[in-house]
Amino acid sequence: MKKLPKGISDYQRLIEQDYYYVDKTMYIEKLENLADPYIMFLRPRKFGKTLFTSMLENYYDLQKADKFEKLYGETYIGKNPTNLKNSYHILKFNFSGINTESEETTMKGFREKVIISIKSFVTKYSLDFYINEEQTTEGMLNSLFEAFTYQKLQGKIYVIIDEYDHFANELLGFNTEKFKNLVSKNGRVRKWYEILKQGTESVVDRIFITGVAPITLDSLTSGFNISKDITRDIEFNEMMGFTEEELKTTMKMQEISEENQDIIYPIMKENYDGYKFSLKAKKKLFNSNMCLNFLDDYIRQNEIPERLVDVNIASDYSKLEKMLDLCQDEERENIIKKTIAGEGILSEITEKFNPAMEFTTKDFSSMLFYLGYLTIVEERLGKAELQIPNNVMREIYSTYFLERITKKGELKVSEEIYNKILEEIALEGKIDKIVEVLQMYLNNLSNRDFQNFDEKYVKLIFYCIAMNLKIYSVRSEMEVNRKYPDILLVQIEKDKGYNAIMVEFKYLKKGEEKKLEEKQKEAKAQIEEYSNFEDIKDIEKLNKYTIVTVVDKIYVEKL
Repeated sequence: MKKLPKGISDYQRLIEQDYYYVDKTMYIEKLENLADPYIMFLRPRKFGKTLFTSMLENYYDLQKADKFEKLYGETYIGKNPTNLKNSYHILKFNFSGINTESEETTMKGFREKVIISIKSFVTKYSLDFYINEEQTTEGMLNSLFEAFTYQKLQGKIYVIIDEYDHFANELLGFNTEKFKNLVSKNGRVRKWYEILKQGTESVVDRIFITGVAPITLDSLTSGFNISKDITRDIEFNEMMGFTEEELKTTMKMQEISEENQDIIYPIMKENYDGYKFSLKAKKKLFNSNMCLNFLDDYIRQNEIPERLVDVNIASDYSKLEKMLDLCQDEERENIIKKTIAGEGILSEITEKFNPAMEFTTKDFSSMLFYLGYLTIVEERLGKAELQIPNNVMREIYSTYFLERITKKGELKVSEEIYNKILEEIALEGKIDKIVEVLQMYLNNLSNRDFQNFDEKYVKLIFYCIAMNLKIYSVRSEMEVNRKYPDILLVQIEKDKGYNAIMVEFKYLKKGEEKKLEEKQKEAKAQIEEYSNFEDIKDIEKLNKYTIVTVVDKIYVEKL
């Protein structure tokens, strides 16, 4: 049984140390078949971009020719090699991890990354070249290309850039002015890309660039307008991430029994699946890194991991907050409410962002798509319908939303209160404490908030509170074709004996108080109907409630 490559992004190490590899080498052939030799490909974090670039690096490196059979013998490309294998000098840059605290630290980090990559290139290929660190970054790159041309080395250069936009995304979220200075007409980063473009006229034959969002593409257009962005091409939808078949094969190769696969697969699907990057794509994708983390923990502990969300991903809500803070208040609120409630956002997807101009609603929706916070559900009217892809991303939104309304109302919900909510629901099947917290939030909303208030908003707050209860899968009606109850809390681990909860919500505006009993009866009838559904009637220890809110007063009934 081969080891799971959790956290392994070095392809040679992965193969030589006998880690399991989900074969993506067929895309080498597909990339070569493109008419464009300069490629841009974007994916959210944790989708295996660095491993993919390492796989390309090892395949094309002319110094790895003697290792070809060892590294690729069992893969698709090993059995179907292209004419370009092991024919390039690889010049690779990785711009992740740059300190963006200030414009100075950002430029210093960018410079250090460039120097490290050039030194590695010079040493690896025994190039007679003195690195003058007093030069600008664009000057160093230009001098390197001139030296390579002068020495007439066999073959040309394949430039690979990983995380090209990492520092730019950080700056855009935290300091747009610093971002503009770096990529402006006279900015050092822009000039560096101009030199890279000039290199394609002499020594640079191919370029492959990865990142998360096309945030600098428009800003760098005059400096680098030659790359072909294949991010949303259907042919490359599955180039990174796991398909359902790939994930199931991975579980099988780890000798996980079919019985146990049936238990853990739905959990991974609910939390890590749902991504689609092309309007025409048929298959959805799992976040590969999160799946590997889950499986590694599951195999080592022989039980479902306590934390289903990667710590680094879970902390991303602060980045989401910074991005959304670029929105107007009303636009931001609409995006958050719609997405958490499960409603789709119909939008064209922006191909290039220009931060010098004001972001539109389309730009914000597109940015959330590129970052992985929204994904394509289907094509409608020639546009993309975007929704939250899975439970992990929904938790990030929920955390952000609660943080926002908590600060707005100057509230404080302690860990102790959440523990009491959890104990009451899990051990007693009661929702008194969570309703108490819900009431607290409603009491702190202003009259202005209630002007556009409805049932969805009450459900949204309840839902976000429930998302903090980690032993439950929190489901919304919007995920199951509007046939299930508003909120369903289902035990993740069925053998613990915890209670499950089903809630139906109704809302009455001011002046409609007389309709309370009518609404309660309506909610009860719906609960009874739902109780007969196939996926609900088998839920053990299911407690059923109706919640009718009249403006800011909550009325709860247990069936």
